[in-house]
Amino acid sequence: MAPQHTPPLLFFFFCALLSLFPSLSSAAYNVSYDRRSLIIDGRRELLISAAIHYPRSVPAMWPGLVQLAKEGGINTIETYVFWNGHELSPDNYYFGGRYDLVRFCKIVQEAGLYLILRIGPFVAAEWNFGGVPVWLHYVPGTVFRTDNEPFKYYMKKFMTLIVEKMKQEKLFASQGGPIILSQVENEYGFYESAYGEAGKRYTKWAANMSVSQNTGVPWIMCQQFDPPDTVIDTCNSFYCDHFKPISPNKPKFWTENWPGWFKTFGASDPHRPPEDVAFSVARFFQKGGSLQNYYMYHGGTNFGRTAGGPFITTSYDYDAPIDEYGLARCPKWGHLKELHRSIKLCEHALLNGKPKTLSLGPLQEVDVYEEPSGACSAIISNTDDKNGATVVFKNTTYYLPAWSVSILPDCKNVVFNTAKVGSQTSVVEMIPTDLHPSATTPYKDFKGPQWDVFRERAGIWDAADFTKNGLVDHINTTKDTTDYLWYTTSFLLDETDESFRNGKSPMILVESKGHAMHVFINQKLEVTGSGNGTVPRFKIRLPITLKAGKNEIALLSMAVGLQNAGAFYEWVGAGPTSVKIVGIKNGTLDLSTIKWTYKIGLRGESLKIYEPNNTNRVNWESTLRPSKHQPLTWYKAVVDSPPGQEPVGLDMIHMGKGLAWLNGNEVGRYWPRKASPHEICVQQCDYRGKFMPNKCNTGCGEATQRWYHVPRSWFKPSGNVLVIFEEKGGDPSKIRFSTRKVSSLCAHIAEDHPSFDMEHLQISSMEEYKKKATVSLKCPASTKISAVKFASFGDPVGSCGTYAVGGCHDPNSVSVVQKVCLNKEECELELSHESFDVNSCPNVAKRLAVEVLCS
Repeated sequence: MAPQHTPPLLFFFFCALLSLFPSLSSAAYNVSYDRRSLIIDGRRELLISAAIHYPRSVPAMWPGLVQLAKEGGINTIETYVFWNGHELSPDNYYFGGRYDLVRFCKIVQEAGLYLILRIGPFVAAEWNFGGVPVWLHYVPGTVFRTDNEPFKYYMKKFMTLIVEKMKQEKLFASQGGPIILSQVENEYGFYESAYGEAGKRYTKWAANMSVSQNTGVPWIMCQQFDPPDTVIDTCNSFYCDHFKPISPNKPKFWTENWPGWFKTFGASDPHRPPEDVAFSVARFFQKGGSLQNYYMYHGGTNFGRTAGGPFITTSYDYDAPIDEYGLARCPKWGHLKELHRSIKLCEHALLNGKPKTLSLGPLQEVDVYEEPSGACSAIISNTDDKNGATVVFKNTTYYLPAWSVSILPDCKNVVFNTAKVGSQTSVVEMIPTDLHPSATTPYKDFKGPQWDVFRERAGIWDAADFTKNGLVDHINTTKDTTDYLWYTTSFLLDETDESFRNGKSPMILVESKGHAMHVFINQKLEVTGSGNGTVPRFKIRLPITLKAGKNEIALLSMAVGLQNAGAFYEWVGAGPTSVKIVGIKNGTLDLSTIKWTYKIGLRGESLKIYEPNNTNRVNWESTLRPSKHQPLTWYKAVVDSPPGQEPVGLDMIHMGKGLAWLNGNEVGRYWPRKASPHEICVQQCDYRGKFMPNKCNTGCGEATQRWYHVPRSWFKPSGNVLVIFEEKGGDPSKIRFSTRKVSSLCAHIAEDHPSFDMEHLQISSMEEYKKKATVSLKCPASTKISAVKFASFGDPVGSCGTYAVGGCHDPNSVSVVQKVCLNKEECELELSHESFDVNSCPNVAKRLAVEVLCS
């Protein structure tokens, strides 16, 4: 509690500063809770958490991601534990590379941040099979996520393994480590009723089993509607301000605030505006929340075949505050950073003050948190999604834009409004760079790489795995050891058949449970079919050309990520269910029940020719100009690393569908499948009103994913082996690397914008503080502000990249910005009398718009 003579603002800043650096020493500390918050080492803490999943990036990126989150005002990191990445087969464990969980936890600890470990071990997460190992489905008698003895045995065994590993490294708070919360199960409340009484028993068992692990920290269950009293139930949603825990003795936690959404191949690109994300967070803390976690803060990449869904893209960018490549997404990252700072100014009052809600209008209200000392914080909201409102609170008038929240750390002065974005906007580009060969080619004038080419045979490429009458389930056959399963059969056609005499082409009819399929007739690719992000099932109907004699049908069935959630989701199958030829033999030839020959996977895949040490296991054909549009083709090139240090993406816009590797590392599935041009996309999103995933989409008619993240740590300076497997056919000569670069920065701030900076701790009064309307510009590391492309103080028009001078303009704007910012990595501009002519155009509400270049 602050002494009575301490200036209130200094007290707020002091508390905020302390809260940014949790006291994570090697000494054990206690974590408990009551109805208001977690209590860490005897002190209430307001927790702002960031989801960063360790397997969705690489160890070389982890320190930078954690540090960037910390710079954004985050004090807690959250991650799932991915069971199927760790237990590859029963008792066969892996904790290396991207799955080095202990290393990730220690990086969080070294950054001085807390950690929420969501062990699950079911995760959903758009992750393959929801994170549960596929092999467990084939343990006799197993049913997932219910009162089932085999499932409970393996689940407890794995959770105990993880807990013991954390204990051995002293990573729980009770041992002096960063882990303050653990989670068991995940969003089971949606599906529990489907399992009946066995589901309820499983919920109680899971809670009791986890608590019995004696970690010394509380356990949570998110989206659990009948939580046992031993765990804390939490909320997952776009908005959780109205959420209340089942028990009045539990704190209000928000474990998943979705700042964007995931993408599916063949769909447009969803975005969530930063104003709405900030609105949801501010409302949550306004209404008594004490822990909020962004899912995702860095989404990252579904490397290899880890994406679930099905049809989830390799990119898991999620429109998150840190993009897939590890760069801050601005203004979202910066706007939320300002929000976190302002919320932290209110922390002590929010967690210790007595709350009171006052109505200020039909859709306007204020929540006041007042302490016995007189310290007071208030949060005012306007939930009208169309109109701004003027309200009066404590004899002071405030204007609230539509769908916005204002934060008043001293119950008087607004330091932040969620609708007023004053942080910088980054213009990010993918800069193409040709593949540069590591070895010289026979042709001096040819700049591209030499390609080695190997073609697969359509159908049975070696001894058949088995034959069977009828069509088998794809997933039960491959057990997810590969995306691919060949179904082949043949039939004889007499040259006197009616289809030859009447000149009409017969039709092939295929029905499939999903996910995708290539149909080959006599070794020629005839057609491709697939489902979509919501309906994996599909049908194929296509005229085909047959010949007299033997005709071979080869179906390459493909999985595009297994089901990741739902009641009994492990039983969802894939693959063809019916194959017919219409228009031959005086009618329809039903092939569905005849003998089929099966082969799991691809030849190149089984020989692992994507690994540098195994490339010589097949006979490659070398060429400088590989043939275009060749299906079932492997391509290999030895290339240099792209110049510079910027993140790298593999540009596959001219390819069809397949898999990619670099130096044996799985880049993942590529599929530049286009979104329908008939979807609804927007040029500019209206942040006002409830958000849904289809509200603010872009990219209609364009490829859902063009670039595929290749981490810099996977590259050597030269001699990098790039391997591509192309299923359908494309133009490999047009494959490029692209480097992701912040090319310019923009900022736009008005005179009345509530902005602040934690550097200004010397401010002695709120009046002086209000004058500090500032905006910061910061280029990426190793670059500086090289030019001022635009600057205008007055009433500039347009947006970032299209700014123009309006009717009111201070002609010294450019020179002022140049003086403060040029040749600096970072600069701060103040809207003050000393900087700009604030008296010009007296009847105009003035603002500053700036665009600078970084190089």
